[in-house]
Amino acid sequence: MTELSTSSNRTGWRGLLRKGWRNVRAASGRQLAATALMLVAALLITRFSWDLPVVGNAEDALYDLRSFVTAPVVDQDPRIQIVAYTDQTLIAAKKRSPLDRGLLARALQKLDGMGAKAIGIDVLFDQPQDEDEALVGQLRAMRTPTFVAYADTATNKDDINYEQQQYLKGLLARLHGTQAHPASIRLSNYQGATRVWPSIEPGLPPLIGRAMVGAGPDAERARAFEGYAGSIRYRRAATDAPVFSMLPIDLFAALDDPEMAAALAAQIKDRYVLIGGEIIDTDQVTTSLTAYTGSTVPGIEVHAATIAQMLDGARMTPVAPWQRWAVALLVILAAMLTALVDARVWRMAPFLAAQLVVIGGLPFLLQWRGVETYGTPAFGWVAGWILAFTAVSSAVRASGAVERRFAQDALGKYLPRDIAQEIIDNPERLTLSGSKRELYILFSDLEGFTTLSHQLEPEVVARLLNDYLDRLTRVVLDHGGLVDKYVGDAVVAFWGAPIPRPDDGEKAARCALAMWQAGEDFRRSVDPALPPIGRTRVGAHYGEAVVGNFGGERRIQYTALGDAMNTASRLESANKSLGTSVVVSREFAERSGLDWWRPLGRVVLRGRARPVDILEPMPDMPADEREALEAAVALIDSNPAAAAERLALLAAARPDDKPIACLLERTRKLQGEKAYVLA
Repeated sequence: MTELSTSSNRTGWRGLLRKGWRNVRAASGRQLAATALMLVAALLITRFSWDLPVVGNAEDALYDLRSFVTAPVVDQDPRIQIVAYTDQTLIAAKKRSPLDRGLLARALQKLDGMGAKAIGIDVLFDQPQDEDEALVGQLRAMRTPTFVAYADTATNKDDINYEQQQYLKGLLARLHGTQAHPASIRLSNYQGATRVWPSIEPGLPPLIGRAMVGAGPDAERARAFEGYAGSIRYRRAATDAPVFSMLPIDLFAALDDPEMAAALAAQIKDRYVLIGGEIIDTDQVTTSLTAYTGSTVPGIEVHAATIAQMLDGARMTPVAPWQRWAVALLVILAAMLTALVDARVWRMAPFLAAQLVVIGGLPFLLQWRGVETYGTPAFGWVAGWILAFTAVSSAVRASGAVERRFAQDALGKYLPRDIAQEIIDNPERLTLSGSKRELYILFSDLEGFTTLSHQLEPEVVARLLNDYLDRLTRVVLDHGGLVDKYVGDAVVAFWGAPIPRPDDGEKAARCALAMWQAGEDFRRSVDPALPPIGRTRVGAHYGEAVVGNFGGERRIQYTALGDAMNTASRLESANKSLGTSVVVSREFAERSGLDWWRPLGRVVLRGRARPVDILEPMPDMPADEREALEAAVALIDSNPAAAAERLALLAAARPDDKPIACLLERTRKLQGEKAYVLA
């Protein structure tokens, strides 16, 4: 039986959830439809928040915060060296745009002998200059793997036009077969910031950072990033020194001093060298750290960050779509469960705080652990939770007016009216947690119904079964019992919980016989044209069981569990072997207060080890025959042969009494054992 909640002062969280769920079910169809639509909207927001207007901007902002908070704080990176055109370089060269290529050619000549692992040039050669021949000659002469910037109109239409692209291709073609190779300098600027690696586009050479690392001794680390288009892991400087060392390019172009050359060579040896612009108003990039550092960075530093990320092996672990769906569903479920809890604010506060910490902190934890959180909702989780909470809360409040009527109707389907009313008036009488109780337990079964159901149309089976269960349920409720469950055509009922009464034993005993009689009435009521209906068999036992709410978060059941339940079930099954329709244990019979029982010996039930004394209700049996039977059964333990002789006389006097005949047969087969083991 689905359990109803008690007052919030006297019940646990499960009871509070049940009360809220009951209220939701009692809401009107229109309210439920509106709630369902809001929950669907909440789920979509929770899953697809990055793709929604306004909400997507909030996701970007939260991602930037995560990136800043979790960014590694490091000293200056000794693996990468930036050689830059600075504003002072341009002033000294008296040439701002395009950048001086003669200066670059001279610098490359010096750098080539300093032992760099690879050199990358983040400067587009997209229009002819007087120094091009000198530059091409130096590039062709390079011994160090060198990568020259490449862009095309398909992926960088804002930076290059068709004529410029054609000139660039022609210049790069002259480098074929040398150590100088084209490399893409394309960066992602989605949503106004460079937060992720650029996508892999067909026809483009590899990204300059990938190409440089792939050409050096760390090629294996570059291969680990093949196809990667996830987050760029930016780092923050631990001191006033920048993360990447920068040297002006003119230091190399005019290098004549041997001591200076040796000092600069120490800065270059075994490093990845990036050449580009560190110019205040040119090629400045907004990153995920810009909102918190207050500054943009040159594009060349973004390429340096990708190289450092590869060297660190800091590839962010991708999040699968199903994982995002799973989290979205969990968030919505948490909001729904929270809204269902009918408790005071002070009791809910820790629960709400815990959810806030988890929902708000999980993206930061994932980012810190190297999980890809770009594209994984964070603001959407919060927004979806709020919307789902609001939807369910509204449904709960809207249904409050019908709560008592629902309780009366629901309880009345499982409990006698007097117990149902007492629970509604005094809900503390209903124990929500499992507790041990002494119960009178009945199991019933309709013989042969499973076989019969295969011979009839489903509609006919359903009509017959509903009629049959309705009759037996009415018998149980009329005798003050609680319907525990239906298992196909079987009915399970018990007395003694949730509220025990002194006459439970007698009522349970009378109910056992009445259930068999109701089954016989049902058999007589069935259309004679249908196949014959089997008899109803009933087994009853008295013993200890654990009674309470069992199940899970989505469905709970008020039921009884324990060995006593199993014994009652085995007794019901034993009717077939015993020739009886109703059989009970001695424990049950002795506590019933009735004198209509006749003993049928002792048996070991199927699947059990301990023998059970069994009895059958026989109100109409003459007193002398009952006494004779009791005397015969009493002899079974001490003298089975003598007992069998007496039982034979009884069987002869009652030729139609199948239970006596079965008892006689069992007694003759004992062979020194004190209890017959049922097959």
